[in-house]
Amino acid sequence: MCCSVVFFPPSPQVFPSQDPLDRADFNAVEYINTLFPTEQSLANIDEVVNKIRLKIRRLDDNIRTVVRGQTNVGQDGRQVCVTSGIATQDFPQTCFVKSFNFLYRAMTRRRQYGEVANLLQGVVNVLEHFNKYMGIPQIRQLSERVKAAQNELGQQILADFEEAFPSQGTKRPGGPSNVLRDACLVANVLDPRIKQEIIKKFIKQHLSEYLVLFQENQDVAWLDKIDRRYAWIKRQLVDYEEKYGRMFPQEWCMTERIAVEFCHVTRTELSKIMRTRAKEIEVKLLLFAIQRTTNFEGLLAKRFSGCTLGDGTVKKPDVPPPSTNPFLEDEAGTETDEIVIEKSDAEKPKKPKAPDNPFHGIVSKCFEPHLYVYIESQDKNLSELIDRFVADFKAQGPPKPNVDEGGAVLPSCADLFVYYKKCMVQCSQLSTGEPMIALTTIFQKYLREYAWKILSGNLPKTTSSSSGLTITSLLKEKEGSEVAKFTLEELCLICSILSTAEYCLATTQQLEEKLKEKVDASLVERINLTGETDTFSIVISNSIQLLVQDLDAACDPALTAMSKMQWQNVEHVGDQSPYVTSGNPPHQNIVRLQMLTVCVILCLLCSSFIPKFINHLFKCKPISMVGAEQLLLDTHSLKMVLLDLPSIGSQVVRKAPASYTRIVVKGMTRAEMILKVVMAPHEPPVVFVDNYIKLLADCSTDTFQKILDMKGLKRSEQSSMLDLFRQRLPAPPSGAESTGSLSLSAPTPEQESSRIRKLEKLIKKRL
Repeated sequence: MCCSVVFFPPSPQVFPSQDPLDRADFNAVEYINTLFPTEQSLANIDEVVNKIRLKIRRLDDNIRTVVRGQTNVGQDGRQVCVTSGIATQDFPQTCFVKSFNFLYRAMTRRRQYGEVANLLQGVVNVLEHFNKYMGIPQIRQLSERVKAAQNELGQQILADFEEAFPSQGTKRPGGPSNVLRDACLVANVLDPRIKQEIIKKFIKQHLSEYLVLFQENQDVAWLDKIDRRYAWIKRQLVDYEEKYGRMFPQEWCMTERIAVEFCHVTRTELSKIMRTRAKEIEVKLLLFAIQRTTNFEGLLAKRFSGCTLGDGTVKKPDVPPPSTNPFLEDEAGTETDEIVIEKSDAEKPKKPKAPDNPFHGIVSKCFEPHLYVYIESQDKNLSELIDRFVADFKAQGPPKPNVDEGGAVLPSCADLFVYYKKCMVQCSQLSTGEPMIALTTIFQKYLREYAWKILSGNLPKTTSSSSGLTITSLLKEKEGSEVAKFTLEELCLICSILSTAEYCLATTQQLEEKLKEKVDASLVERINLTGETDTFSIVISNSIQLLVQDLDAACDPALTAMSKMQWQNVEHVGDQSPYVTSGNPPHQNIVRLQMLTVCVILCLLCSSFIPKFINHLFKCKPISMVGAEQLLLDTHSLKMVLLDLPSIGSQVVRKAPASYTRIVVKGMTRAEMILKVVMAPHEPPVVFVDNYIKLLADCSTDTFQKILDMKGLKRSEQSSMLDLFRQRLPAPPSGAESTGSLSLSAPTPEQESSRIRKLEKLIKKRL
């Protein structure tokens, strides 16, 4: 069709008019002359005026009609809007009724569930828009009619499923149908209870055979044939996928639901039969059943996501760095029997926590009430293991000193902790509740037994009381008392026990951390191995005391030789005396100990040896000037030997700690000051006394008396010297005793106890 353009001529008027009054060039004079052209026509003026007045009246009526019409336009518009809304609502209502009627006819006559599913979803969506109009009777009636139809439709679908899969008898041979598949789509739109009822009935019918085959009175129901249960469900799941996999919507997760319901039923049935036959449960049978069950749960985790149980998404763990400690190794990896002493806490690799299995415990939880059988078995096994360790130690004897393994960790402790790890991992797979607490108690018991039977029980005996040595008694041991000296084999054994106790203490701390990671959060506070770490600390302390005692006793012959020399007959100063180097250095096994342990041993040794050396120094009397010079040279040489002790026999140069250097320098400097006082002339007496007070700062008259004895002064000279010494003593500070400060060579019990506590605290802090 061709489109034409219409052109309108220009016009100054909206509506054209022939009335002279409407013309733009209207002239009133001409208009009047037109009405009255002659004088005679004026006779009709009244008639003309009446016509004009009538015309004006008509115009007023027309204007009034138009104005009134405009006043009613708003009301008419509102009426039009209301009626148009009703018409708009009438149209979808009409469509809704027609769709619903068609839906109902399709449902009742032909069971066309595929079409019903689509139409029903549309009906439900439309009905949702009418929720706010439920006060209108017609809308409410439509809603009730739809709900009634939904209920009727749901009951009909349930009846169809009941007919296809009856509760009694076998399944229909024909298998699933397209009608049931479409019915599942309709069930998604209906009340959720319809869907749940379909799932429940189908799974119940699917597992009915299982309940018959594995009844409590059947042989296959017992734990030794638990594999058959899991083999049965595997076959059923494969059969379901082949026959019914397409019948149910994928989002229903029917395969997983069947497996989960099987697990619940199995756990109930196993709990029932184990309660009945509890006396027949043996540890091997229990572990076999648990292993097969946990393997099955692992397969479920690989096959299903656990969406029917909750969020089953898990992340793969990062691979932890390798570790030598059995409690830091990857539990899924190969275990090794070689255990190396742990690094410092800052260097210990942290093993990430294993991912959660959503199916963990879904069946195996039923075994938890019977795990006491497993705990009792581990108690028996550990008891036998400790007895074997004791027997092996007696048969093999202590480590040989001529082998490089002297002072190394005993292999039995590695075997113990590797076994602990296996038990802990196995028990954590069975339960992380109370059984883990019971296993921890067993661990504590045999850690203490290992400490006493293997470690403390094999420490060499001494002449001290059977209650054991203490550092205080060692440092206070009287001179002249007989102290047992250890053989090379015994020293090697002590060092091995010390290293083993150190390793056990560090690994016990790691064991405690791993147990806290494995156990339930509510039970973490009940995991405490402090008592066991304290036990190993006692073994370490006793071992150190024995080593210090032996090293200290090894110095006695040299000190005795020093005190028996005729120092007044020495005529010239030569090289250091033979007794300085006659003492044996620390044994090689001690050198192989950890640096801090060696330093603790040497600190204790010097705290005992230096006061003993000073006491023997006082026995060197009388002594000449040259003899004092020789002794001073020997003392300085001995100080250098003590300072180099941490590095003796070590391939690596070890720098001695400041605490050890401070003990050596302070003690040996005092010995040097004593000899310098002895070398000083005693004339004039005042200068000698002042020099003594200045160099030694010792206000003890006993020490001053010993100095005078070393110089060989006569009793009369000593008496006057002592009187002068008492006079020259500085005034004691306020609140102090008049006897003056005590000698450093004879510290007060409080000072000695304080020093010992610091050393013991250092040992415990390190270990």
